[in-house]
Amino acid sequence: MGRATDRRGVLRIDLDAATAGRGSIRRPDTLAVEEPLEIRVGAAGPGRRRPLAVTMRTPGDDLDLAIGFLLTEGLIRSTDDVLTAQLCAGAETPNTYNVVDVVLAPGVPEPTTDPSRNFYTTSSCGVCGKASIEAIRTRSLFPVSADPLSVPATLLAELPDRLRAAQRGFDRTGGLHAAGLFTPDGELVVLREDVGRHNAVDKVIGWAVRERRLPLAGHLLLVSGRASFELTQKAWMAGLPLLAAVSAPSTLAAELADEAGMTLVGFLRGRTMNVYTGPHRITMEQPA
Repeated sequence: MGRATDRRGVLRIDLDAATAGRGSIRRPDTLAVEEPLEIRVGAAGPGRRRPLAVTMRTPGDDLDLAIGFLLTEGLIRSTDDVLTAQLCAGAETPNTYNVVDVVLAPGVPEPTTDPSRNFYTTSSCGVCGKASIEAIRTRSLFPVSADPLSVPATLLAELPDRLRAAQRGFDRTGGLHAAGLFTPDGELVVLREDVGRHNAVDKVIGWAVRERRLPLAGHLLLVSGRASFELTQKAWMAGLPLLAAVSAPSTLAAELADEAGMTLVGFLRGRTMNVYTGPHRITMEQPA
């Protein structure tokens, strides 16, 4: 497996120190690694699985990323749909294991690709290249509108600090997004980091798939960046009733959350937040 961080020499410039003759210095800096991961999917038997997607990601938890991607794209429904998933040798020298080979269980249809579902993704936008909203709107198996989750606003306001305190990769690089799965009591169940916010979410959901914890009813997902249509869709596919983000949501994210019956919270910073949909799940009560 490749490294999640790497060191590189930089020229550090400090304009405030320049008047004292110490305006620049050369020193090492830690960067978040960004490398391609190819996901190959197919039935068991001889021959190679066909490449389905390439995503730019930070190495680590790659099996969770691949399985989470397949689940949130509607290509599998549970861990029982996957016979095996393993990291494979790529063509690079030295080998960086930038390929995940997924063998589907008997009876699970192999995915088909067409021009309207171009699965090449980047670290910044997981749905770039897909031709239309109709092509990326995936219906969830899990109805979330009736989920009775209730979270005090005071507790929700504490979660970004809890997420940030657990971001080890961000501490070293300052360049990684995070996604954290929380209980209604504010317990951090699992956290994943990646240069791509959609990858971090897929890693969390892939972990939940492998742990047989779907649907994630009664839980909430917090992301360190903005809430896009894609992240809302992924949360819905995992059965999450509440998605919160420290930054802004998009119009499509709010529309999809409203359609799904999800609660969508944005600008969760300090002691303020905007509740865009599902406000009945956010209470003004003090946590017990």
